[in-house]
Amino acid sequence: MANLEKFREVLPFLADEIREDLSLRGAPSLTNDHLQQCLIDNTQGGKLHRGLTVVDTGHALQKRPLTPTEFQELSILGWLTEIFQASYLISDDIMDNSEYRRGKQCWYRRDGVGLAAINDATLLKSSIFILLQKNFRQHSQYLSIVELFIEAGFRTELGQLCDARASQEDRGFEHKSIEMYSFITINKTAFYSFYLPVALALHYFGLADERNLGHAERILLPMGEYFQVQDDYLDVFGDPYFTGKVGTDIQDNKCTWLILEALRHCSAKQRQVLMSCYGRQDEANEANVKEIFEELYLPKRYREYETEMIQELQHRIDRVGERNGLKEVFQMVLGKISRRNM
Repeated sequence: MANLEKFREVLPFLADEIREDLSLRGAPSLTNDHLQQCLIDNTQGGKLHRGLTVVDTGHALQKRPLTPTEFQELSILGWLTEIFQASYLISDDIMDNSEYRRGKQCWYRRDGVGLAAINDATLLKSSIFILLQKNFRQHSQYLSIVELFIEAGFRTELGQLCDARASQEDRGFEHKSIEMYSFITINKTAFYSFYLPVALALHYFGLADERNLGHAERILLPMGEYFQVQDDYLDVFGDPYFTGKVGTDIQDNKCTWLILEALRHCSAKQRQVLMSCYGRQDEANEANVKEIFEELYLPKRYREYETEMIQELQHRIDRVGERNGLKEVFQMVLGKISRRNM
């Protein structure tokens, strides 16, 4: 497993590269300082699973300790994945009107930031490609790595669009379906959170052939769906002290696993309550929805889903050969998220 402290030491190196680049472009010091603060604040406080997975995947693929250069370059790719996530979390919080992220006030709610955070998010994403140029332009897989980040961005934005559309004025639940939910979770969450870190390491070592990428897609995208279902559950039933944010999915009228399960099993009377209360911006209506969720035994149904999903993912992993270390990678990623409670 990657050394966390050594991994953390790479972020200041990237921050310095960004500062130097902006200085060469003649950016005012206040602008440079602002972007530095945005970068640091929005990449801290998380568990760094995505970034560390890039390094851990490289270690598993090589079946040996990484050289100092390999560790440094894979850590850079890992931090670029974390920066990628940070840029979209800023935008996501604005769209959802969220108050807290990772136990801190959302970036756009900070004094002196406001809706300028939209541009900050864009700058963070653009900085990824500047840093790729500086560190990987001579790498044989440079173009593939750039294209992978472009694909991840397009998918995330497409998933975000569908998520937003499914939440807007959908009182009759016409736009909430298993098919819509699957599309949102695969594109908004699973691709960049699970497929991207592993695919980056595969490309870095020149192992991104059709077979390996096919294994990654068949296992990691469903794993990402499972992760999103966990997130949906924790938004409603998790402890904000541990999750770092107050759940808002019910008030925000989100298309989630919980509401889809409720609609599958509810009575006509319960459905009327859900239609009247789901997506309303007040605590009383939210409490009514949670009561219906409890009546429908959704915590129990979630635990059953989780057990079945882990078994299915394990079955898929077991079918992967031992030849190239991918099986170990998939097992590692599943171990990081299985039965998480925060």
